[in-house]
Amino acid sequence: MRNPKPKEWLAEDYSQHYYADYKPFNFVDGEGVRCSLYVSGCLFACEGCYNKAVQSFRYGQPYSEAVETRILADLSQPYCQGLTLLGGEPFLNTGICLPLAKKVREQFGHSKDIWAWSGYTFEELLQESADKLALLSEIDILVDGRFEISKKDLKLQFRGSSNQRIIDVVKSLEQQQVVIWDKCLDANETFEQIKREK
Repeated sequence: MRNPKPKEWLAEDYSQHYYADYKPFNFVDGEGVRCSLYVSGCLFACEGCYNKAVQSFRYGQPYSEAVETRILADLSQPYCQGLTLLGGEPFLNTGICLPLAKKVREQFGHSKDIWAWSGYTFEELLQESADKLALLSEIDILVDGRFEISKKDLKLQFRGSSNQRIIDVVKSLEQQQVVIWDKCLDANETFEQIKREK
């Protein structure tokens, strides 16, 4: 697993503007019905990565205006809760993810939420380049941190290892400290209650 220094990895130096997959109307990449864009390329190289092929910045196919148009059309469905950005590493693909996130805000405001999965921690992103900070500011929920195989836990909600956090980005930026998504806390409390009752 590689740990970058602040601003060491710049999207403009690595991104090839490729995406690995687009999955509309799925139920696994965050809360509710979601449209999920898997961008290509990641430098973290976490041991046990579930999507190792997507670590290549040339995996999949070039992102296009047609793909973006389809995503925005799919998001317009009333039953679709929002967009999910994952991969790969969204923050090393800001040339794709940032314009898309901005268009989602322009078209839908905050009626659709935006989730992202990142190997960066929230604290690392606060020290990063302007494009990464701009993308962070468009996101509602961030699942952050490297996958650590020694902390793998299949019972966790929306994450693979216990070091990863589900962060309410809006509240965290307002309060200048990490605020865990309240529904994650509710789910953890429910799980602990079930364990106690058994």
